[in-house]
Amino acid sequence: MILKGKKAAYITLGCKLNFSETSTIKHSLEEAGVITVGEKEGADIFIINTCSVTDMAEHKGRQLIRKIIHRYPHAYIVVVGCYAQLRAKEILEITGVNLVLGAAEKFKVRQHLEAYHTPVEREIHSCDIFQLSGFDLAYSFGDRTRCFLKIQDGCDYFCTYCTIPFARGKSRSASIAQVLQAVKTVALKGIKEVILTGVNTGDFGRGSSESFRELLVALDQCAEMERFRISSIEPNLLTDEILQFVASSRKFMPHFHIPLQSGNNEVLQLMKRRYTRELFAEKINKIRQLCPDAFIGVDVIAGMRGETEAHFEDTYRFIENLDISQLHVFPYSERAGTKALEIPETVLPQEKHRRVNLLLKLSEAKLSHFYQRFIGQTRPVLWEDNLVNGMICGFTDNYIRVESPYQAEWKNQILPFTLKTETFRKE
Repeated sequence: MILKGKKAAYITLGCKLNFSETSTIKHSLEEAGVITVGEKEGADIFIINTCSVTDMAEHKGRQLIRKIIHRYPHAYIVVVGCYAQLRAKEILEITGVNLVLGAAEKFKVRQHLEAYHTPVEREIHSCDIFQLSGFDLAYSFGDRTRCFLKIQDGCDYFCTYCTIPFARGKSRSASIAQVLQAVKTVALKGIKEVILTGVNTGDFGRGSSESFRELLVALDQCAEMERFRISSIEPNLLTDEILQFVASSRKFMPHFHIPLQSGNNEVLQLMKRRYTRELFAEKINKIRQLCPDAFIGVDVIAGMRGETEAHFEDTYRFIENLDISQLHVFPYSERAGTKALEIPETVLPQEKHRRVNLLLKLSEAKLSHFYQRFIGQTRPVLWEDNLVNGMICGFTDNYIRVESPYQAEWKNQILPFTLKTETFRKE
């Protein structure tokens, strides 16, 4: 009863995984009688879920924490997330932070708050990340029509530029039964589409007798849900069996998000990625063979240590010739404790910026070309349950963002819609 009537605000930085985990923390506190309020409404408790994927992400996290403390000096500040696991002591040095919870403790916010009649001034609860073995299933609602469902966490890959294994631990996942139950639960809330998320989604089932493909088959037979998407999957885990299954499925949408990171094999080796660019190209060609209309998003990092101008030009030409829909471009960021720091050659910030901009322009051209292909076609659109500047928005099955003058009866419905240039919405 200590928490009943208290007001809590939730702020999330980073990936969809973080958003799903914040939602789970929020639900836990609401069950204890905590009232959810917006950041600007003022709160007794602030839960700040942080990101550590880049140095800039950590910088934004520190700025945000200080801003909240300055605006609400009497609030109780709880910091969780990847930054909290990796840099707990650094965060606790910020005057005004009360509680820092690492990866093993972030879903125990309620227990920590209930444990003290007079909350402690400053405290860290963390663990050896590689002793972490439990899995906490989580989900969040993007727009009350779509749900991001965490099915897997952690990573065993240890790419040289990445701190995620140190922030989230080893690969682990839910069971198929747990995922099915979660899907049925969110379906009761009116959700029509579930996006399967994880750090390394295709690694689902590692250490168990279950596999990612078996999960897809089970979900395809789930009568309660209408649509599914796979958020991101490593190219070496995207098997022909999975591609063939998605191509033949009625419920899994023709939409793939695949990290490339570099189109040059020497740089891929420096990154310790588990595939070559030839394998990546084979996967793209296979998708186009089986799902010609599929949206294909690709992650790429510019300016990795050891990436020469010739390496970058090779990557650019490789991507230019790939039949993909969009790039998600990230500048390489130095991360303490990673093996990439052992590579002596660095890329100057202005050169890194130039490479990022070239890839972003290439992405814009590819996205425009992809959209133009479908002008005049009629495709099923899941319309969202909100109003944006007098318009209603939604996604086609192949992830084209569209908008139309608001019609209330369209909300949360999957309806056929004819695509025109003026209906495309680019965000």
